[in-house]
Amino acid sequence: MLDVTLIRTHPDRVRDALRKRAVDADIPAFLALDAAFREARTAVERLRGERRRISADIAVRHRAGEPAAGLRAEAKDLTGRLTAAEAELARLAREHQDFLDALPNLPDDDVAAGGKEHNRVVRVTGTPPGFEGFAPRDHVRLSEDLGLIDHRRGTRLAGSGYWVYRGEGAALEWALLNHFLDTHRRAGYEFVLPPHLLTREAGYTAGQFPKFADEVFRTDDGHFLLPTAETALVNLHRDETLDEAELPLKYVAYTPCYRKERGGYRTAERGTLRGHQFNKVELFQFTRPEDSDAAHRELLECAAELVAGMGLHHRVTELAAGDISPAQARTYDVEVWLPSLKAYAEVSSVSNAREYQARRGGIRYRPRGGGRTAYVHTLNASGLATSRLLPAILEQCQRADGTVEVPAVLRRWGAPEFLRPRVTRG
Repeated sequence: MLDVTLIRTHPDRVRDALRKRAVDADIPAFLALDAAFREARTAVERLRGERRRISADIAVRHRAGEPAAGLRAEAKDLTGRLTAAEAELARLAREHQDFLDALPNLPDDDVAAGGKEHNRVVRVTGTPPGFEGFAPRDHVRLSEDLGLIDHRRGTRLAGSGYWVYRGEGAALEWALLNHFLDTHRRAGYEFVLPPHLLTREAGYTAGQFPKFADEVFRTDDGHFLLPTAETALVNLHRDETLDEAELPLKYVAYTPCYRKERGGYRTAERGTLRGHQFNKVELFQFTRPEDSDAAHRELLECAAELVAGMGLHHRVTELAAGDISPAQARTYDVEVWLPSLKAYAEVSSVSNAREYQARRGGIRYRPRGGGRTAYVHTLNASGLATSRLLPAILEQCQRADGTVEVPAVLRRWGAPEFLRPRVTRG
Protein backbone atom coordinates (compact mmCIF):
# COMPACT_ATOMS: atom_id res chain seq x y z
CA MET A 1 0.00 0.00 0.00
CA LEU A 2 1.26 3.47 -0.82
CA ASP A 3 1.86 6.12 1.81
CA VAL A 4 -1.19 8.40 1.67
CA THR A 5 0.98 11.33 2.79
CA LEU A 6 3.17 10.83 -0.28
CA ILE A 7 0.08 11.01 -2.50
CA ARG A 8 -1.07 14.21 -0.75
CA THR A 9 2.28 15.97 -0.91
CA HIS A 10 3.63 14.69 -4.26
CA PRO A 11 0.60 13.80 -6.39
CA ASP A 12 2.38 14.44 -9.71
CA ARG A 13 5.28 12.18 -8.74
CA VAL A 14 2.88 9.38 -7.83
CA ARG A 15 0.85 9.82 -11.01
CA ASP A 16 3.96 9.78 -13.23
CA ALA A 17 5.40 6.71 -11.48
CA LEU A 18 2.15 4.79 -11.92
CA ARG A 19 2.03 5.74 -15.60
CA LYS A 20 5.35 3.91 -16.04
CA ARG A 21 3.26 0.81 -15.30
CA ALA A 22 0.50 1.99 -17.68
CA VAL A 23 -1.72 2.65 -14.65
CA ASP A 24 -3.65 5.90 -15.02
CA ALA A 25 -4.97 6.50 -11.49
CA ASP A 26 -7.31 9.45 -10.95
CA ILE A 27 -5.18 11.16 -8.31
CA PRO A 28 -7.20 14.43 -8.26
CA ALA A 29 -10.37 12.46 -7.57
CA PHE A 30 -8.63 10.63 -4.74
CA LEU A 31 -7.38 13.89 -3.23
CA ALA A 32 -10.96 15.20 -3.23
CA LEU A 33 -12.11 11.96 -1.62
CA ASP A 34 -9.27 12.15 0.89
CA ALA A 35 -10.27 15.70 1.88
CA ALA A 36 -13.91 14.65 2.31
CA PHE A 37 -12.84 11.64 4.35
CA ARG A 38 -10.73 13.73 6.71
CA GLU A 39 -13.51 16.32 7.09
CA ALA A 40 -16.02 13.55 7.87
CA ARG A 41 -13.65 12.06 10.44
CA THR A 42 -13.24 15.46 12.11
CA ALA A 43 -17.01 15.95 12.14
CA VAL A 44 -17.56 12.56 13.80
CA GLU A 45 -14.91 13.31 16.41
CA ARG A 46 -16.56 16.68 17.14
CA LEU A 47 -20.02 15.14 17.51
CA ARG A 48 -18.66 12.42 19.79
CA GLY A 49 -17.06 15.12 21.93
CA GLU A 50 -20.39 16.96 22.15
CA ARG A 51 -22.14 13.73 23.13
CA ARG A 52 -19.64 13.13 25.93
CA ARG A 53 -20.13 16.70 27.17
CA ILE A 54 -23.93 16.45 27.16
CA SER A 55 -23.80 13.04 28.88
CA ALA A 56 -21.60 14.53 31.58
CA ASP A 57 -23.98 17.50 32.03
CA ILE A 58 -26.97 15.17 32.31
CA ALA A 59 -25.14 13.15 34.98
CA VAL A 60 -24.33 16.30 36.97
CA ARG A 61 -27.97 17.48 36.88
CA HIS A 62 -29.18 13.99 37.81
CA ARG A 63 -26.94 13.94 40.89
CA ALA A 64 -28.10 17.45 41.83
CA GLY A 65 -31.76 16.52 41.41
CA GLU A 66 -32.20 19.09 38.66
CA PRO A 67 -34.32 18.58 35.53
CA ALA A 68 -32.46 17.55 32.35
CA ALA A 69 -35.28 17.13 29.83
CA GLY A 70 -33.83 19.77 27.55
CA LEU A 71 -30.41 18.12 27.58
CA ARG A 72 -31.93 14.70 26.90
CA ALA A 73 -33.74 16.09 23.87
CA GLU A 74 -30.50 17.65 22.70
CA ALA A 75 -28.72 14.32 23.24
CA LYS A 76 -31.36 12.49 21.20
CA ASP A 77 -30.97 14.91 18.31
CA LEU A 78 -27.18 14.65 18.58
CA THR A 79 -27.36 10.84 18.48
CA GLY A 80 -29.28 10.99 15.21
CA ARG A 81 -26.77 13.37 13.66
CA LEU A 82 -23.87 11.26 14.92
CA THR A 83 -25.36 8.06 13.46
CA ALA A 84 -25.70 9.72 10.06
CA ALA A 85 -22.18 11.17 10.28
CA GLU A 86 -20.69 7.80 11.21
CA ALA A 87 -22.45 6.13 8.29
CA GLU A 88 -21.07 8.76 5.92
CA LEU A 89 -17.58 8.34 7.41
CA ALA A 90 -17.79 4.56 6.98
CA ARG A 91 -18.78 5.00 3.32
CA LEU A 92 -15.93 7.40 2.63
CA ALA A 93 -13.49 5.20 4.55
CA ARG A 94 -14.39 2.21 2.34
CA GLU A 95 -13.94 4.21 -0.85
CA HIS A 96 -10.69 5.67 0.49
CA GLN A 97 -9.30 2.24 1.36
CA ASP A 98 -10.53 0.64 -1.87
CA PHE A 99 -8.65 3.26 -3.90
CA LEU A 100 -5.42 2.70 -1.94
CA ASP A 101 -5.77 -1.10 -2.08
CA ALA A 102 -6.03 -1.03 -5.86
CA LEU A 103 -2.85 0.99 -6.39
CA PRO A 104 0.29 -1.01 -7.23
CA ASN A 105 3.67 -0.17 -5.79
CA LEU A 106 5.64 2.69 -7.33
CA PRO A 107 8.55 1.42 -9.45
CA ASP A 108 11.95 2.76 -8.47
CA ASP A 109 12.83 6.02 -10.20
CA ASP A 110 15.44 4.45 -12.50
CA VAL A 111 13.27 1.51 -13.59
CA ALA A 112 12.40 1.73 -17.28
CA ALA A 113 8.82 2.60 -18.23
CA GLY A 114 6.68 0.31 -20.35
CA GLY A 115 6.12 -3.42 -20.76
CA LYS A 116 8.38 -6.43 -21.24
CA GLU A 117 9.66 -5.10 -24.56
CA HIS A 118 11.63 -2.60 -22.46
CA ASN A 119 13.23 -5.21 -20.19
CA ARG A 120 17.01 -4.89 -20.12
CA VAL A 121 19.54 -7.75 -20.11
CA VAL A 122 22.19 -6.88 -17.53
CA ARG A 123 24.46 -9.91 -17.88
CA VAL A 124 24.81 -13.20 -19.71
CA THR A 125 26.65 -16.21 -18.27
CA GLY A 126 28.05 -18.96 -20.47
CA THR A 127 27.18 -19.71 -24.08
CA PRO A 128 24.32 -21.71 -25.61
CA PRO A 129 25.28 -25.38 -25.94
CA GLY A 130 26.11 -26.66 -29.40
CA PHE A 131 24.82 -29.98 -30.66
CA GLU A 132 27.14 -31.29 -33.35
CA GLY A 133 26.21 -34.40 -35.26
CA PHE A 134 22.72 -34.86 -33.85
CA ALA A 135 19.34 -33.15 -33.69
CA PRO A 136 18.63 -32.17 -30.08
CA ARG A 137 15.34 -33.25 -28.53
CA ASP A 138 13.02 -30.92 -26.66
CA HIS A 139 12.35 -31.32 -22.94
CA VAL A 140 8.96 -32.96 -23.46
CA ARG A 141 10.41 -35.71 -25.66
CA LEU A 142 13.39 -36.16 -23.35
CA SER A 143 11.28 -36.45 -20.21
CA GLU A 144 9.19 -39.14 -21.90
CA ASP A 145 12.12 -41.07 -23.37
CA LEU A 146 13.93 -41.03 -20.03
CA GLY A 147 10.83 -42.05 -18.08
CA LEU A 148 11.05 -38.98 -15.80
CA ILE A 149 7.60 -37.45 -16.02
CA ASP A 150 4.22 -39.06 -16.61
CA HIS A 151 1.96 -36.42 -18.14
CA ARG A 152 -0.77 -38.85 -19.15
CA ARG A 153 -1.32 -40.20 -15.67
CA GLY A 154 -0.97 -36.75 -14.14
CA THR A 155 -3.84 -35.61 -16.33
CA ARG A 156 -5.83 -38.70 -15.35
CA LEU A 157 -5.29 -37.92 -11.65
CA ALA A 158 -5.98 -34.19 -11.63
CA GLY A 159 -6.78 -32.87 -15.11
CA SER A 160 -4.73 -30.84 -17.57
CA GLY A 161 -1.80 -28.87 -16.20
CA TYR A 162 -0.62 -31.59 -13.79
CA TRP A 163 2.06 -34.28 -14.04
CA VAL A 164 3.69 -37.05 -12.03
CA TYR A 165 7.45 -37.25 -11.38
CA ARG A 166 8.54 -40.90 -11.53
CA GLY A 167 11.69 -42.86 -10.80
CA GLU A 168 14.82 -40.87 -11.63
CA GLY A 169 12.59 -37.87 -12.42
CA ALA A 170 11.32 -37.78 -8.84
CA ALA A 171 14.87 -38.35 -7.54
CA LEU A 172 16.23 -35.49 -9.67
CA GLU A 173 13.44 -33.15 -8.54
CA TRP A 174 14.16 -34.00 -4.90
CA ALA A 175 17.91 -33.58 -5.43
CA LEU A 176 17.34 -30.08 -6.82
CA LEU A 177 15.25 -29.08 -3.82
CA ASN A 178 17.74 -30.52 -1.32
CA HIS A 179 20.65 -28.79 -3.06
CA PHE A 180 18.89 -25.43 -2.99
CA LEU A 181 17.79 -25.71 0.64
CA ASP A 182 21.20 -26.84 1.84
CA THR A 183 22.91 -23.99 0.00
CA HIS A 184 20.63 -21.33 1.47
CA ARG A 185 20.73 -22.74 5.01
CA ARG A 186 24.52 -22.65 4.92
CA ALA A 187 24.25 -19.00 3.80
CA GLY A 188 22.35 -18.13 6.99
CA TYR A 189 18.69 -18.45 5.96
CA GLU A 190 16.32 -20.01 8.49
CA PHE A 191 14.41 -22.98 7.07
CA VAL A 192 10.60 -22.65 7.22
CA LEU A 193 7.85 -25.09 6.20
CA PRO A 194 4.72 -22.91 6.20
CA PRO A 195 1.05 -23.89 5.84
CA HIS A 196 -0.18 -24.29 2.28
CA LEU A 197 -3.64 -22.94 3.17
CA LEU A 198 -3.73 -19.24 4.02
CA THR A 199 -6.31 -16.65 5.02
CA ARG A 200 -7.49 -13.63 3.06
CA GLU A 201 -5.37 -11.36 5.30
CA ALA A 202 -2.25 -13.18 4.09
CA GLY A 203 -3.15 -12.52 0.45
CA TYR A 204 -3.86 -8.88 1.23
CA THR A 205 -0.53 -8.31 2.99
CA ALA A 206 1.38 -9.88 0.10
CA GLY A 207 -0.36 -7.49 -2.31
CA GLN A 208 -2.10 -10.26 -4.25
CA PHE A 209 -5.58 -9.43 -2.93
CA PRO A 210 -7.98 -7.96 -3.79
CA LYS A 211 -6.85 -7.64 -7.44
CA PHE A 212 -5.80 -11.27 -7.97
CA ALA A 213 -8.22 -12.94 -5.56
CA ASP A 214 -9.88 -14.84 -8.41
CA GLU A 215 -6.59 -16.32 -9.63
CA VAL A 216 -5.98 -18.61 -6.65
CA PHE A 217 -7.49 -21.94 -5.67
CA ARG A 218 -9.99 -21.46 -2.83
CA THR A 219 -11.46 -23.78 -0.24
CA ASP A 220 -15.03 -23.75 1.06
CA ASP A 221 -13.98 -22.29 4.43
CA GLY A 222 -12.42 -19.10 3.03
CA HIS A 223 -8.80 -20.25 2.79
CA PHE A 224 -6.74 -20.32 -0.41
CA LEU A 225 -3.81 -22.41 -1.59
CA LEU A 226 -0.63 -20.36 -1.66
CA PRO A 227 0.56 -19.39 -5.15
CA THR A 228 4.10 -18.94 -3.79
CA ALA A 229 5.78 -19.30 -0.40
CA GLU A 230 6.35 -15.54 -0.50
CA THR A 231 2.69 -15.15 0.46
CA ALA A 232 3.29 -17.07 3.66
CA LEU A 233 6.73 -15.69 4.52
CA VAL A 234 5.77 -12.02 4.30
CA ASN A 235 3.03 -12.75 6.84
CA LEU A 236 5.32 -14.35 9.42
CA HIS A 237 5.65 -10.97 11.14
CA ARG A 238 2.33 -9.38 10.24
CA ASP A 239 1.20 -6.83 12.85
CA GLU A 240 4.53 -7.07 14.68
CA THR A 241 7.09 -4.44 15.67
CA LEU A 242 10.57 -5.92 15.41
CA ASP A 243 13.71 -4.72 17.16
CA GLU A 244 16.30 -3.22 14.83
CA ALA A 245 18.89 -5.58 16.29
CA GLU A 246 16.90 -8.53 14.85
CA LEU A 247 17.23 -7.27 11.28
CA PRO A 248 17.80 -8.55 8.73
CA LEU A 249 15.59 -11.60 9.14
CA LYS A 250 16.33 -14.19 6.44
CA TYR A 251 14.06 -17.12 5.64
CA VAL A 252 14.05 -19.95 3.13
CA ALA A 253 10.96 -22.07 2.52
CA TYR A 254 10.01 -25.03 0.39
CA THR A 255 6.42 -25.41 -0.83
CA PRO A 256 4.53 -26.55 -3.85
CA CYS A 257 2.92 -23.55 -5.56
CA TYR A 258 -0.69 -23.70 -6.72
CA ARG A 259 -1.81 -21.45 -9.57
CA LYS A 260 -4.63 -21.22 -12.08
CA GLU A 261 -2.26 -21.26 -15.05
CA ARG A 262 -3.66 -22.05 -18.47
CA GLY A 263 -1.61 -24.63 -20.37
CA GLY A 264 -1.52 -25.20 -24.10
CA TYR A 265 -0.37 -27.56 -26.81
CA ARG A 266 2.64 -25.64 -28.05
CA THR A 267 6.09 -26.71 -26.84
CA ALA A 268 6.39 -23.30 -25.17
CA GLU A 269 3.55 -24.27 -22.82
CA ARG A 270 3.81 -28.06 -22.74
CA GLY A 271 5.71 -30.22 -20.32
CA THR A 272 6.37 -28.65 -16.93
CA LEU A 273 6.88 -25.08 -18.18
CA ARG A 274 3.34 -24.13 -17.19
CA GLY A 275 1.15 -25.94 -14.71
CA HIS A 276 -1.21 -25.65 -11.79
CA GLN A 277 1.23 -27.13 -9.24
CA PHE A 278 5.02 -26.91 -9.17
CA ASN A 279 7.81 -26.95 -6.60
CA LYS A 280 9.79 -23.92 -5.52
CA VAL A 281 12.29 -22.90 -2.89
CA GLU A 282 11.69 -19.29 -1.84
CA LEU A 283 14.03 -16.80 -0.18
CA PHE A 284 12.72 -13.87 1.86
CA GLN A 285 14.23 -11.00 3.83
CA PHE A 286 12.95 -8.33 6.22
CA THR A 287 15.48 -5.47 6.32
CA ARG A 288 16.00 -1.87 7.34
CA PRO A 289 15.27 0.53 4.46
CA GLU A 290 18.93 1.51 4.14
CA ASP A 291 19.94 -2.14 3.75
CA SER A 292 17.39 -3.25 1.18
CA ASP A 293 19.43 -2.50 -1.96
CA ALA A 294 22.32 -4.61 -0.66
CA ALA A 295 19.87 -7.35 0.31
CA HIS A 296 18.44 -7.27 -3.22
CA ARG A 297 21.90 -7.78 -4.72
CA GLU A 298 22.54 -10.63 -2.28
CA LEU A 299 19.32 -12.40 -3.23
CA LEU A 300 20.06 -12.01 -6.92
CA GLU A 301 23.49 -13.56 -6.53
CA CYS A 302 22.06 -16.43 -4.45
CA ALA A 303 19.71 -17.33 -7.30
CA ALA A 304 22.17 -16.74 -10.17
CA GLU A 305 24.98 -18.71 -8.52
CA LEU A 306 22.74 -21.76 -8.18
CA VAL A 307 22.10 -21.74 -11.93
CA ALA A 308 25.77 -21.09 -12.72
CA GLY A 309 26.82 -23.90 -10.38
CA MET A 310 24.89 -26.37 -12.54
CA GLY A 311 26.76 -25.19 -15.63
CA LEU A 312 23.66 -23.83 -17.34
CA HIS A 313 23.72 -20.98 -19.82
CA HIS A 314 21.55 -18.18 -18.44
CA ARG A 315 21.09 -14.45 -18.21
CA VAL A 316 19.85 -11.80 -15.75
CA THR A 317 17.21 -9.34 -16.91
CA GLU A 318 16.01 -6.16 -15.21
CA LEU A 319 12.26 -5.83 -15.71
CA ALA A 320 10.55 -2.68 -16.95
CA ALA A 321 7.85 -1.15 -14.77
CA GLY A 322 4.94 -2.70 -16.66
CA ASP A 323 6.38 -6.21 -16.29
CA ILE A 324 6.93 -6.01 -12.53
CA SER A 325 4.29 -7.58 -10.29
CA PRO A 326 2.06 -4.99 -8.58
CA ALA A 327 3.56 -5.32 -5.09
CA GLN A 328 7.18 -4.82 -6.20
CA ALA A 329 9.29 -1.74 -6.89
CA ARG A 330 12.15 -3.46 -8.74
CA THR A 331 12.63 -6.96 -10.12
CA TYR A 332 15.41 -8.96 -11.76
CA ASP A 333 14.69 -12.26 -13.49
CA VAL A 334 17.21 -15.08 -13.76
CA GLU A 335 16.44 -16.85 -17.05
CA VAL A 336 17.78 -20.15 -18.40
CA TRP A 337 18.26 -20.95 -22.07
CA LEU A 338 15.92 -23.51 -23.63
CA PRO A 339 17.45 -24.63 -26.96
CA SER A 340 14.19 -26.07 -28.33
CA LEU A 341 12.47 -22.70 -27.97
CA LYS A 342 15.54 -20.63 -28.83
CA ALA A 343 14.43 -18.50 -25.90
CA TYR A 344 15.01 -17.92 -22.21
CA ALA A 345 12.62 -19.00 -19.43
CA GLU A 346 12.50 -17.41 -15.98
CA VAL A 347 13.54 -19.66 -13.08
CA SER A 348 13.89 -16.96 -10.44
CA SER A 349 12.22 -13.62 -9.91
CA VAL A 350 14.16 -11.44 -7.45
CA SER A 351 12.15 -8.49 -6.13
CA ASN A 352 12.22 -5.60 -3.68
CA ALA A 353 8.80 -4.45 -2.43
CA ARG A 354 10.31 -1.60 -0.38
CA GLU A 355 7.71 -0.80 2.34
CA TYR A 356 4.63 -1.61 0.25
CA GLN A 357 3.92 -5.02 1.80
CA ALA A 358 5.00 -3.90 5.26
CA ARG A 359 2.39 -1.11 5.19
CA ARG A 360 -0.33 -3.57 4.23
CA GLY A 361 0.75 -5.99 6.95
CA GLY A 362 1.65 -3.50 9.69
CA ILE A 363 5.26 -4.73 9.94
CA ARG A 364 7.51 -2.19 11.66
CA TYR A 365 10.81 -2.07 13.47
CA ARG A 366 11.95 -0.12 16.53
CA PRO A 367 15.29 1.76 16.14
CA ARG A 368 18.07 0.84 18.57
CA GLY A 369 18.35 4.33 20.02
CA GLY A 370 14.61 4.78 20.45
CA GLY A 371 12.46 7.16 18.47
CA ARG A 372 9.57 6.48 16.13
CA THR A 373 9.04 3.05 14.64
CA ALA A 374 9.38 2.65 10.87
CA TYR A 375 8.26 0.15 8.26
CA VAL A 376 10.67 -2.60 7.27
CA HIS A 377 11.48 -3.40 3.65
CA THR A 378 10.56 -6.83 2.30
CA LEU A 379 12.35 -8.74 -0.46
CA ASN A 380 11.87 -12.13 -2.07
CA ALA A 381 13.53 -14.41 -4.60
CA SER A 382 12.88 -17.81 -6.08
CA GLY A 383 15.81 -19.93 -5.09
CA LEU A 384 14.84 -21.75 -7.34
CA ALA A 385 11.68 -22.92 -9.11
CA THR A 386 12.19 -26.39 -10.59
CA SER A 387 9.48 -26.73 -13.24
CA ARG A 388 11.48 -24.70 -15.79
CA LEU A 389 14.91 -25.59 -14.48
CA LEU A 390 14.46 -29.30 -15.13
CA PRO A 391 13.63 -28.72 -18.84
CA ALA A 392 16.75 -26.56 -19.11
CA ILE A 393 18.91 -29.30 -17.60
CA LEU A 394 17.46 -31.90 -19.96
CA GLU A 395 17.91 -29.78 -23.07
CA GLN A 396 21.28 -28.20 -22.31
CA CYS A 397 22.92 -31.36 -20.96
CA GLN A 398 21.65 -33.91 -23.51
CA ARG A 399 24.02 -36.01 -25.58
CA ALA A 400 23.83 -37.66 -28.99
CA ASP A 401 23.05 -41.12 -27.57
CA GLY A 402 19.88 -39.81 -25.87
CA THR A 403 21.39 -39.66 -22.38
CA VAL A 404 21.52 -36.54 -20.20
CA GLU A 405 24.49 -35.73 -17.98
CA VAL A 406 23.25 -34.57 -14.58
CA PRO A 407 25.04 -31.55 -13.03
CA ALA A 408 27.66 -32.81 -10.61
CA VAL A 409 26.41 -30.73 -7.67
CA LEU A 410 23.20 -32.80 -7.59
CA ARG A 411 24.80 -36.23 -7.28
CA ARG A 412 25.40 -36.04 -3.53
CA TRP A 413 21.61 -35.82 -3.18
CA GLY A 414 20.91 -39.08 -4.95
CA ALA A 415 20.71 -37.93 -8.55
CA PRO A 416 22.47 -40.26 -11.03
CA GLU A 417 25.46 -39.24 -13.10
CA PHE A 418 23.51 -39.89 -16.28
CA LEU A 419 19.85 -40.18 -17.16
CA ARG A 420 19.37 -42.96 -19.70
CA PRO A 421 16.47 -43.79 -22.03
CA ARG A 422 14.19 -46.48 -20.74
CA VAL A 423 11.17 -48.44 -21.91
CA THR A 424 8.08 -46.34 -21.19
CA ARG A 425 5.47 -47.99 -19.01
CA GLY A 426 2.17 -48.66 -20.76
